Amino acid sequence: MILTTTADDAGQRLDVWLEHQLDDLSRARIQSLIRAGNIRVDDRVVKPNQKIADGMRVSIDIPPPEPTDLQAEDIPLDIIHEDPDILVVNKPPGLVVHPAAGHPDGTLVNAVLHHCPDLGPIGGELRPGIVHRLDRDTSGVMVVAKNEIALNAIVNQFKEGGVSKEYTAIVHGCPREPEGRIETLIGRSRQDRKLMSARPASGRQAVTTYKVVKKYFQAASLRVHPETGRTHQIRVHLAHIGCPIVGDKQYGGRRREISAPRQMLHARRLAFQHPTSGEKIKFSAPLPPDMTALLQELGDQAS
Repeated sequence: MILTTTADDAGQRLDVWLEHQLDDLSRARIQSLIRAGNIRVDDRVVKPNQKIADGMRVSIDIPPPEPTDLQAEDIPLDIIHEDPDILVVNKPPGLVVHPAAGHPDGTLVNAVLHHCPDLGPIGGELRPGIVHRLDRDTSGVMVVAKNEIALNAIVNQFKEGGVSKEYTAIVHGCPREPEGRIETLIGRSRQDRKLMSARPASGRQAVTTYKVVKKYFQAASLRVHPETGRTHQIRVHLAHIGCPIVGDKQYGGRRREISAPRQMLHARRLAFQHPTSGEKIKFSAPLPPDMTALLQELGDQAS
């Protein structure tokens, strides 16, 4: 494909201009193609920030997407919504999102590859786009992008605060205030680099709001809204105010009043703009049986 610039295009960055010409490619993908020499100006290799002048010939050679090394696996999915751009699922506790050391397969990504054999290319590879992650033992609503444009559109909403997230947490004790705002830095723990901390040597700003839904004997259920998306943010923040999540083996400290086989945290609601239509869409997932059973047990103890 060859495109020719005009006087109206002069002065723009090449990658920005191409983003408007190539609707099916993100700017990050365009930049990687420019750096690889697949996009040239007047048959010259240039940089993404190349300034455009009138009459330039821009040649574009997009290589076919490569198959991913990840394996498709027939793992059942609890599908909340699906369309050509996105897949929204209710992730069960215990399911790892992405293959990594110690979890090479049996993940959500492997399941999506099997369920969606018609995935569009992302970064030049035929694979699903993981927009955000839930910890292995956290359940609830997750959105997965089926193509690069959808991925970048939703990722940008996460970055700009355009995504609304609501979690349900069962915690040890109960916050002093019925609702509140937790604002700290979150970064790597100085004692254990595998963990995050609200008192790091350096970190990024993190904000979480909460509301007590119901108070039990030695426990409470909370409605939690993370306004930022730091690693382990909700777990770290609730532990920081002295109310760690029940069953959290990493941040629960020595609290043992109530036991659970996994952290009692569930992504209950998710709302964002659809990457194609721009419509505001909302999805929800009911509490999983183990959390429902624990709340019932806590209620029986109080009665």
